[in-house]
Amino acid sequence: MFALLKKPLRARSKPLETVKRTLEVGNRALPLTIKENSRATRITLRIEPGGRALNLTVPAGLRKSEIEEFLERHQGWLLTKLSKFSTDNPIRSGGFVPIRGVQHRIDHTGTLRGLTEIAVVDGVPVVRVSGLEDHLGRRVATFLKKEARRDMELLAFRHAASIRKAVASVTLKDTRSRWGSCSWDGNLSFSWRIVMAPPLVIDYLAAHEVAHLKEMNHGPKFWALCHQLCPRMEEARKWLKQNGSQLHALDFS
Repeated sequence: MFALLKKPLRARSKPLETVKRTLEVGNRALPLTIKENSRATRITLRIEPGGRALNLTVPAGLRKSEIEEFLERHQGWLLTKLSKFSTDNPIRSGGFVPIRGVQHRIDHTGTLRGLTEIAVVDGVPVVRVSGLEDHLGRRVATFLKKEARRDMELLAFRHAASIRKAVASVTLKDTRSRWGSCSWDGNLSFSWRIVMAPPLVIDYLAAHEVAHLKEMNHGPKFWALCHQLCPRMEEARKWLKQNGSQLHALDFS
């Protein structure tokens, strides 16, 4: 009797499809991820920070022909948006990389051993890199991560002390969707690429995440506290909005 009253088990729904492929846009071949979303009512196309990949969200069950038609119609839009991202990789000997908002020429010393360091040669800021030339990009990235950690730890602990809050830890990552984050237990995380931005922007990012130690939201009290910690907040936010994608576009691999 009781068995007859049990509700029948529902069959698991079929997982929505995710397709990874390459899309030709002008003279570029970009990774494209197509994801079905049961709640989507229209097609959404998003360019990843740095312009190195594309994401397409489509309603579940949408015909492939409709997806192809959408991509074809938006070729012009993609070309316009991607035009601001150079296809030339400057992370090479003789190229330039920004460090704290200042362009530094990359000088490969040719020596097998030695520290990566900043110097001034004939009045030009340079970053001197040793080791094999094939490892140059990786060594520059390692140097930037070290510099970013020094900046973010110094600024985060300074701002936190000013509002009498404690920072549990500072982590550096290569995040694309956000520049920083703050957990409920005081762990701060930052994108190491921020060290390429001007000092004002670096300070703003530290202040932004430290403000979350007191206000875990983006309400009026949060922004007031953020402005208190970084009075030139709006200027920094504007710079990051206009130039942040360029920092993501640099390829150190």
